[in-house]
Amino acid sequence: MKITITAVKADVGGCGGHIRPDPRMKEAIAKFLETAKGVSIIDFHIQSVGDDIGIIMTHTQGENSEVVHKLAWDAFCKATEIAKSLGLYGAGQDLLKDSFSGTIKGMGPAIAEMEIEERPAETIVCFQADKTEPGAYNLPLYLMFADPMHNSGLMLSPKMSEGFNFEIIDVEKTDADTIISLNAPEDIYDIVTLIRNNHRYIIEKVFSRTTGEIAAVNCTTRLSLIAGKYVGKDDPIMLVRAQSQFPATGEILSPFTIVHYVSGFMRGSHIGPLTPVPINSDISYFDGPPIVSAVAFNVKNGKLTNMVDCFANQFWNGIREKANLKALYIREQGFSGPAMLEDKELEYGGITERLDKLKDRFYTRKKVVKQKP
Repeated sequence: MKITITAVKADVGGCGGHIRPDPRMKEAIAKFLETAKGVSIIDFHIQSVGDDIGIIMTHTQGENSEVVHKLAWDAFCKATEIAKSLGLYGAGQDLLKDSFSGTIKGMGPAIAEMEIEERPAETIVCFQADKTEPGAYNLPLYLMFADPMHNSGLMLSPKMSEGFNFEIIDVEKTDADTIISLNAPEDIYDIVTLIRNNHRYIIEKVFSRTTGEIAAVNCTTRLSLIAGKYVGKDDPIMLVRAQSQFPATGEILSPFTIVHYVSGFMRGSHIGPLTPVPINSDISYFDGPPIVSAVAFNVKNGKLTNMVDCFANQFWNGIREKANLKALYIREQGFSGPAMLEDKELEYGGITERLDKLKDRFYTRKKVVKQKP
């Protein structure tokens, strides 16, 4: 049975600033989507991470379905109405267009969707992050699909012995999608040469080279490239299939023990550790640190069953302590050097404006010529 999983995520208003959405916003979305259940969608799940609300929907209408995309758009509009009525900060922040135009892509919300032939035991993990960018998933995707240090199945499972194919998109090419397709293990050095730049080259999709099936899909929305100015960090969402011909769930989660440094944190302009948190966690220190949640679920006849909050296990408490220390250490450096993003990637225009004002105050020092004695 062919099933499409559509995962959409947006910041449409936060309590106490950017801390979390109001529960009534999620309730409004649930009430709205319930009317579509059994009509345009089979099932849905709602959760939040930081001040973002994520919706996972299953249906049989394929990718880029106007009906499903409009459903998600209208659901976020319902939550925005609640946010406005409560006077929440950033109400409708990620809804960059005035009205729906056929697809939610390019309208602000982050989206990841895949059409699959449902397996007898279909297992999928959905990652949702806040206060960071889509490139934050570059390193975890590489490690879970190309590195035996994290994915021992690359050595042990014949179903993964041929490796995986990576589709990488250049998000700075905005006129049309510009993509390169590279194979692991043969093209590993080329893959890492690109994905070290989290701002520009983003792993969008991963495919099994054994079966050709889709293994993972990452959203690649850069809000600043859509709006032409800072309107919030991109806060990505990602779907990864698990087990059998794909990495085991534990191998998919393993890379997040690194709590690697990513862009985001306060005002989207600093570097911080990507911290694994339980679902519905809020934001605190320095508008961060960047956080990621993971929920694993089974799909049976399109129904989402047996939800598991992957980072709620006590093991991850120690990893969170590690992330806390990494966050404090780099924040001690304040605005200096790699603690903040380079000028081009700063999400607020204040520094650019200051530099423009200072340009004319620079002068060329006259060269002093020493006279011969």
